[in-house]
This record gives sequence, C-alpha cells and structure tokens, in this order.
Amino acid sequence: MPEDVKSKSELFPVGGVLLERPYAIRRLGHFGLDVDDIDRCVDFYTRMFGLKISDPIDFGARLPVEEQGKHGSGIGYFMRHGTDHHSFVLFPRRVRRILLKHIPPHMTINQITWQVGSLREVVDGSNWLKGSGIRIARSGRDNPGSNWHAYPIDPEGHINEIYYGIEQIGWDGFSKPKGMHRRDYHDVPALPHRSEFAEVEEGLAAKIAVEDGHRFKEPLEETYDVGGILLGRPFKVAKIGPIRIFVEDVAAVTAFYRETMGLRLTEEIDWNGHRCSFLRANTEHHSLAIYPAALREELGLSAHTSLFSCGFQLGDYTQLRAAVDFMQGQGVTVRKLPQELFPGIDYSAFVIDPDGHAIQIYHHMEQIGWDGRPKPTDQRRKIDNDNWPEVLAAQSDSFNGEVYLGPWN
Repeated sequence: MPEDVKSKSELFPVGGVLLERPYAIRRLGHFGLDVDDIDRCVDFYTRMFGLKISDPIDFGARLPVEEQGKHGSGIGYFMRHGTDHHSFVLFPRRVRRILLKHIPPHMTINQITWQVGSLREVVDGSNWLKGSGIRIARSGRDNPGSNWHAYPIDPEGHINEIYYGIEQIGWDGFSKPKGMHRRDYHDVPALPHRSEFAEVEEGLAAKIAVEDGHRFKEPLEETYDVGGILLGRPFKVAKIGPIRIFVEDVAAVTAFYRETMGLRLTEEIDWNGHRCSFLRANTEHHSLAIYPAALREELGLSAHTSLFSCGFQLGDYTQLRAAVDFMQGQGVTVRKLPQELFPGIDYSAFVIDPDGHAIQIYHHMEQIGWDGRPKPTDQRRKIDNDNWPEVLAAQSDSFNGEVYLGPWN
C-alpha cells in the first residue's frame, strides 16, 4: 500500500465519506482585523466597500473599571457583504491588547474562519484537534452571529476558526435581536442539539421583538448603475478571500494548514528567491496564500501586521476597473503589485485602509477541476499592470466558482 494512503481504520466518516480528519472545510467563511483607529476603519469599509454593519460589540465593557475609557473606543463591528451575519469584522486593537495580553505585537489578524458542514464536524473536529496537540483558544458558541465553533491556532499565532451555522440576515436587514441570545456556550455541546428553528420559536413565544435587532442604512446615495441596479458605489463585493499572510517559517505553517486544517496545496512558486505556497478549501485556486516575512519590506507593505492582504472579489471585470477609479477619486491609496505573486488571479489591485492593511480587489479566480491540477503557467492570461484593457476574452472558467446569492443591495 502506498505510504500516503491510509487504511479505513485510520479514517473518519464525514457525512458518509471517509476522510483523514473528522471535518471538511468547505470555504473561507469570514475574516477579521484588529485596528488602531476603529472609527476611521469602520467608516472606510462601509463607505468605500459597501459592507454593512450587522451588530456592534462592546469590548470596552470587559475591561477592569479602572481601565475603561483609557484606550480609545472599545466598540467592535461585525460586518457583512451578503446574508451571512458577518464576513468581515473590525475590533479595537488597543482595547483587545489589554484584554488578551498573549496576542503577538505584530498580530492584527483576529481570525481566519473556515466553514465546515455540520455541528457534528465542529464538535468532533474540536476534540480531534485537541487530541492532536493543537492549541485551541476556545470552543462553543458566541453571540452575535450564533455560529458554533472551535479556534485552533497556527504555529505563528494566527487564530483560525472552524464553524457551522452562522446566522443569516434576510430581506428586512435586521440581525437577530439581543433577546434571542438566550444562552452562550463556552464549550462544544452535547449532540444532538436542538435546531435553530426551535431556538427562534422559543424566543418568539417569549414575545421578543424581531425589529429590536440591528439594521444598517446605506451611507451613500445610490447613483451608480451596476448591472442594472442602483448602488452607492460602482461595484459590489461578491466574496471574501483569499487571505495572504507573512510568516517566518513557510514550510511549518504550510504543513499546519495542509495536515491539520485539511486545506489542499494547489501550487508553490519561487519569486526573487522567496518560496510561497497557495492552498485551497474548495475549487478556487487558493483561499490562503503563505509568504515569507522577508518579502514584506521588499513589497513596501506595512510592518505592523502579518497580513499581506485580504481579498474582496468583485462582481466582474467592469466593476474592478470602476472600483479602482472610484477609490482613487476618493483619495484612497491603490497599488498594483507583481502579478507573479498571485497565481490563479489575473487583474487585481490593492487598496490600503486607514490602518495600513491591504485589501486585494479582483474579479476572477482560477478554478481547480477533478484532477486537482492548476492551469499551466504558459496558458494563463498575460497581465500588463500598466495597461488594463477595457474588456477581456473569456476563459474556460470565467464566472465559475462560488456564486453570490441574493440581491446586490
């Protein structure tokens, strides 16, 4: 038997399929940053990118009484681009440094969150990770968001999350009211657990008003025709990710995400002597990219964070071009970096937020088929970052991949 093929006794049945771990990551679910200027950053992400605030959270109230009010705003924000309660979060860095003294100084990433398929996968996954010697920050269920989760930590301190069952925000735009947050869980639950429907029924029976939830109002006048819909900016964020991180030990961190988390290695490249790896959760070329920290200064990116960039995929190429013009017209710094560092993505740009974090905006992600192989380099689109064409020829996987559900506004 080949060494890389395990016997059935070493595998776990996940939904009737035998896997090497008791869960399967389906996609990157959400991502979060700790920022120094929370007010400027939340304004930036709501106004410039059109993210909606689902709920605030008060970290300042958790400080000792004598520390409250000394470290700036303690309010954090759960934000969304679609119907998931949150796909992007912003938390106050200075307050969280007081609360969580173990966070490394350069760590502004507060979570990299991966969706699995069921509550059982979260529970069994949490137990398996602990049994494998992986440090788990915590397990259970938080509010707002109502998602069941466990938080494994990678070798350099990045907090990951596997989760199931995040709250969905529907046509009325209201998040679940605080009165529905009737119980917190600080460890994985006993299985089987009652359904979300039953929990909501209990809340409704208690006469909790649905309209007591948070509802966000678009801050910009809707003047742009985006695919036939009037929006406040000439594009729509359709997907979060990929995440790019700088690390000291690329091999060790790559091994963690492959062997422990279960991401699949799509491709490795060598750029100017820097070895970089690209891993995927589903059919996208990569949902996580790992780069050596030595590359950060060479690219002129902020040294205060291990984040290279967080990706926001836009609806199409026309929107991408319009987004660059829009951002520059608003006085926002927009950069273009060497395309060779982003296999699987063709045209993209990097928007710099008020705290110095980079957000990669792009329109297309190469899709990986049944054989697990990326497209050969010589068959990829050739990019001239100084001359973006008005339109592009179609590729075999144009508009493929994760589909945005629901209306754009």
